[in-house]
Amino acid sequence: MSGPLSGFKIIEMAGIGPGPFCGMMLSDLGAEILRIDRADKVKPDAVPNTDLMGRGRRSIGVNLKTPEGVELVLGLLGKADGLIEGYRPGVMERLGLGPDACLARNPGLVYGRMTGWGQDGPLAQAAGHDINYIAIAGALEPMGRSGEAPLPPLNLVGDFGGGGMLLAYGMVAGMLEKTRSGKGQVIDAAMVDGAAALMTMINGMRQTGFWKEERGANLLDTGAFYYDVYECSDGKFISIGAIEPQFYAEMLEKLGSTHDDFPGQFEREKWPAAKVKIAAIWKTKTRAAWCEIFAGSDACFAPVLAMSEAPEHEHMKARGTFVERDGMVQAAPAPRFSRTPGEIQGPPVNPGQHTDSALADWGLSADEVAKLKASSAIA
Repeated sequence: MSGPLSGFKIIEMAGIGPGPFCGMMLSDLGAEILRIDRADKVKPDAVPNTDLMGRGRRSIGVNLKTPEGVELVLGLLGKADGLIEGYRPGVMERLGLGPDACLARNPGLVYGRMTGWGQDGPLAQAAGHDINYIAIAGALEPMGRSGEAPLPPLNLVGDFGGGGMLLAYGMVAGMLEKTRSGKGQVIDAAMVDGAAALMTMINGMRQTGFWKEERGANLLDTGAFYYDVYECSDGKFISIGAIEPQFYAEMLEKLGSTHDDFPGQFEREKWPAAKVKIAAIWKTKTRAAWCEIFAGSDACFAPVLAMSEAPEHEHMKARGTFVERDGMVQAAPAPRFSRTPGEIQGPPVNPGQHTDSALADWGLSADEVAKLKASSAIA
């Protein structure tokens, strides 16, 4: 294991979306992640897993409906630095693995909880998905073009940016604090909280009058004609973000235009007409031709690449932003560390793939493993 979190041991209760993403982030930075999968999900003849967020950890199949299975997890938590779980509030408590039980076994445990609505509040027990969480956080409504409905940004803002990344941040902060206090604690990571935090800059601009509560009418929401995506003659797209005056001037120069052609950079009432005019210019050439014209410029220009194209871009290749591992192209660990670099610790795992070997490495004897199998506590 390598990376700045090397030596930390974390139990991950198997889940979907932001929980596994958090586990991936921590694993990429060197933490040893042991995933607890349901015993009935274990398939001895399973084909290799292709869920990239499941990379870099080991998995054991446990029957949490048995006292022996619950006791096994409590025993493992006694040797762990942290736990990640993404169930609805109260589920872990009903399993006998709530914070009180786990912290009683290991007072230094950092207990990370990932939910959409949070551990309390009127919606805590309601079902939901990313789109719902970012909706009530005020993050969805501003996204979209003028005269159109809000446009969901995939599930990046709730599940991953405001969810899994927030939990990973909380886990690292909790484990860091434990080095001083020696005490664990519960991390309540809610996607509604994370999405609200991500909107801090925009919310501040709204309260000072710089941001209008009207889609497609602001600097960063496709309102400004110099901060948007435009279609080229070949049906592909480019992005332009020439906000600062010097970058704006360079954009105009590369387009063969002048300030006289596009007066009033910061006059909002002139933006709609300017957008129609500049869109027609972008439509005169192919994406590749524009890339050649803007190569090396400070006009804040970049081609809009498909997911399949991104790994082949010269900058992404030079940085090694994408790597091929076990036959799949995927993002390399981020961020980067000069002295303790992270790495992908292994391929995505199937449920229960490492039950025997992982339990042995976590200190269980062969006899103990055999008894757990005999009691149906593990698969």
